[in-house]
Amino acid sequence: MYMFSKSLEERCNRILRDMEGSLTARDRVGIQDFVLLDAYTSESAVLDNLRKRFNENLIYTYIGTLLVSVNPYKELGIYTKKQMDIYMGVNFFELPPHIYALADNVYRTMLTETNNHFILISGESGAGKTEASKKILQFYAVSCPSTKLLDNVRDRLLLSNPVLEAFGNAKTLKNDNSSRFGKYMDIQFDHMGGAVGGHILSYLLEKSRVVHQNHGERSFHIFYQLVEGGEEDLLRWLGLERNCQRYSYLVQGECAKVSSVNDKSDWKTVRKALSVIEFSESNIESLFAIIASVLHLGNVTFVADSQGYATLNNKNYRSTLPFQTLWKIEARSEEVLSPFTVDQAVYAKDALAKAIYGRTFTWLVNELNESLANKDSSRKTVIGLLDIYGFEVFSVNSFEQFCINYCNEKLQQLFIQLTLKSEQEEYEMEGIEWESVPYFNNKIICDLVEEKFKGIISVLDEECLRPGEATDMTFLEKLEEKMGGHAHFVTHKLADQKTRKTLERGDFRLLHYAGEVTYSVVGFLDKNNDLLYRNIKEVMRQSKNAIVKHCFPSTEPDSKKRPETVATQFKSSLVGLTEILMSKEPWYVRCMKPNEGKQPGLFDDVLVRHQVKYLGLMEHLRVRRAGFAYRRRYEIFLQRYKPLCPDTWPNWKGTAAEGVECLVKHLGYKPDEYKMGRTKIFIRHPRTLFATEDAFEVCKHELATRIQAKYKGYRVKGDYMRQRQAATKIETCWRGMKARREREKRAWAVKVIKRFIKGFMTRNQPACVDNTDYLAFVRQNYLTRLKENLPKTVVDKNTWLTPPPIMQEVSRSRELTLLEYFLTDHLIYLYCVCLPHVQLQIKGLTSSIFKGTKENYPHSVGIPFVDTRISKPHTFPQYSVPVVKYDRNGFRPRFRQLIYTGSAAYLVEEAKIKQRVEFNNLKGVSVSTLSDNFLILHVQCEDIKQKGDLVLQCDYLFEALTKLCLVANKHNFIKVVQGSVKFDIQPGREGFVDFKSGQETMIYRAKNGHLMVVSMKLKTVWPFNSQNEQIHFLNYY
Repeated sequence: MYMFSKSLEERCNRILRDMEGSLTARDRVGIQDFVLLDAYTSESAVLDNLRKRFNENLIYTYIGTLLVSVNPYKELGIYTKKQMDIYMGVNFFELPPHIYALADNVYRTMLTETNNHFILISGESGAGKTEASKKILQFYAVSCPSTKLLDNVRDRLLLSNPVLEAFGNAKTLKNDNSSRFGKYMDIQFDHMGGAVGGHILSYLLEKSRVVHQNHGERSFHIFYQLVEGGEEDLLRWLGLERNCQRYSYLVQGECAKVSSVNDKSDWKTVRKALSVIEFSESNIESLFAIIASVLHLGNVTFVADSQGYATLNNKNYRSTLPFQTLWKIEARSEEVLSPFTVDQAVYAKDALAKAIYGRTFTWLVNELNESLANKDSSRKTVIGLLDIYGFEVFSVNSFEQFCINYCNEKLQQLFIQLTLKSEQEEYEMEGIEWESVPYFNNKIICDLVEEKFKGIISVLDEECLRPGEATDMTFLEKLEEKMGGHAHFVTHKLADQKTRKTLERGDFRLLHYAGEVTYSVVGFLDKNNDLLYRNIKEVMRQSKNAIVKHCFPSTEPDSKKRPETVATQFKSSLVGLTEILMSKEPWYVRCMKPNEGKQPGLFDDVLVRHQVKYLGLMEHLRVRRAGFAYRRRYEIFLQRYKPLCPDTWPNWKGTAAEGVECLVKHLGYKPDEYKMGRTKIFIRHPRTLFATEDAFEVCKHELATRIQAKYKGYRVKGDYMRQRQAATKIETCWRGMKARREREKRAWAVKVIKRFIKGFMTRNQPACVDNTDYLAFVRQNYLTRLKENLPKTVVDKNTWLTPPPIMQEVSRSRELTLLEYFLTDHLIYLYCVCLPHVQLQIKGLTSSIFKGTKENYPHSVGIPFVDTRISKPHTFPQYSVPVVKYDRNGFRPRFRQLIYTGSAAYLVEEAKIKQRVEFNNLKGVSVSTLSDNFLILHVQCEDIKQKGDLVLQCDYLFEALTKLCLVANKHNFIKVVQGSVKFDIQPGREGFVDFKSGQETMIYRAKNGHLMVVSMKLKTVWPFNSQNEQIHFLNYY
């Protein structure tokens, strides 16, 4: 059964109590139920109410249980999960009108009464029918019980929508996502209310859209999704290009791109949906191959040969398409192949494209049904969703509009019958006398279209099947002959002088229930025939595509009897649909669009008035208002209005009917204003209800004020008493606890101070009971401070804290020595782990060159060497490092990069090479013994034009020189010089670099013209104080 938690029920009840009745704001936002309109027979009053609600973003309005929806053309934020929760399990009329309220009421009624229902969603293109059906499906997906199996069914139901939209929807002048077929979906529920399956029926797919679109329109979405979103490999396999302009069937409307449609994103959604619905990969490939074949077929053209017969004009398709330009004529036992003319060939090509797409769409719907099928044979209840095209009136109306409007006539006939039937049954059930309702019976129009042997469809079929030259104009003449005196049929020939000016000679006009519609007979016969030549069917049966073979089975009857026409098939399917709907309980959603431009906030009175008329809202309203405008169950009416009577407030002891009777007498209802049924009260006039509602609003505020005053006083007094008692208890407990803690703290402090004083007095004596705690405190304090100040590296020997005297005993000193040894051992281990074996070898080479000769060498031992000091270069040199180069003349510093390759060293400024030094021409390298970072590269110069030696400063001196030794394979060419270094500016000219120690580092040109480098004196730090430590260090490698 339909379950909801107690908390949700309480929350909904709280919402109901807190919400202001929407009837009180009727002057501003209109009335939420048209049945409560006083001027219910006035179209202007209905229109004014719709406008008021639309301007307040209230797009939903009731006519009884019928929901009227106006497309807002913008997001309103009323379809959230929170909104769904609010409308779950709530009485239909208690909350503002919403599609969730209708969906929930249908669902709960189905579960309670265990019978089948359907929701008829109608309206013209662009009014929001498809979105309405989506919202209903989404509501059921959230509100129904959830299990892994049910979630799988739910996902398939939801994802069947994007698949059907891709293959059955298209952009039209009125709607960017218009359904070009009628869809009826059954959702099957088990006895617990879980969605366990579904079934889809489709009606009258507009196949002609495949081969022709009006200006500003597109073909079906799937063609554009495949071309724009298909993967490159898939398009290559299908022989397609990513350009819709290359395909004749996609450019006739000159509207391949639509701003509101994202074909790439929709393609991904369709691919995901097909996978979830469990289409096999082979079927998916075959399906897309058919779509591609239709596009290729559209590019096939014909030319006439010398005899006037059609031949293929496309060289690319002659070898790939088995297209025949012959058609088979059968006469008794003989068969003759007759060549096509160009027109006949084009007609056959388009007929084939339409047939392939139409049959593939039927196959797709069948596959979806198989995926949604419920395997459990137990009895199920059903909610049907009928998303059907609305009444269509264009500037030029053809065969498709004729069929669509005929469908709407049948549904309007069914709509009135079912509404009248349900109203009459309710009155009879409640024991209220039924009053006959005058309404327009459109049976006369339905008979005009569908009557056997006399109706328009019969005449059309007769003209299609008769031998001889039948044309659209001969069909019109037959209509004029048979329908000449009908009040709802007129043509140019039959019209009076005034009407004749509004009709072309090839038009006929029908007076539908929604108004006059003029149809052009051009194309009626071809579209009704929808013939496919028999020999083309035979070719299709030989296809290797599994879906095509399924769509053109060899078992298909191939008799010489002509198949049923499109109009007859549609008429039969409507009969079947009517039988399905008659077996279920009806619910209605009427969708309307406020303007033609899809603009938010714009309400076009003329357009909306026209829709009010052809949607049959006035007829439905008249039926609902027959006799009594308002009816409610006794329990609900009494629960809402019982505060208005002292006898019923706050609790009524008797039955609900007796309570309502007492209430209405107290309110002064006149006998002709209401009737008491078996379970409901019927109120005749809206003004009676409005007066009651206004009195209730006043009473509600008075009651709320009194209840608030009493409740606030009670709450405040209770809070005060509880707070006073709590404060007294807290004070008592807190004071006692504080006193006990203070006493315990003082006792403990006395003991600690005594022990500490004794320990301090006996600190120099041998360990005993009196000084044990004090000495332990001293050791612990030292070790704690030592923990925070341990040496960080092996070479750091001066940060070890001086131990207190107690720690300098022989045993304690030995412990500290051992601790220091362990720490050194650990630091050496960490250094070795972090330093690879190759690094150790390079460090060893550095040590052999600079140990004991260069003042700042010990500080470089702990710094690991890297492959480069510049971001990774593209040419992968041996080594690179940033340096400062000092000019040979003037010694001005220049920032450069020093780069080693396998054969030379380069001095580079950004991407420009400033100097190249071959390793063969490198005589040596000079550095000083001090702590500076200068190196002089001595270059062999044979030509006066050659550049001389290089004077460089490098922050990574030891790393750079060690790398140079390794790359140049010269280990003994580095000289550590004391004092001054001579270098060649150019052949024949010499320069000098002087080195000395000072208080601060300076680099300048001296008065004698030499480069003076002053470096600070560093304290020598060496990692090993003894030979034993060095041996211990080397044992790790």
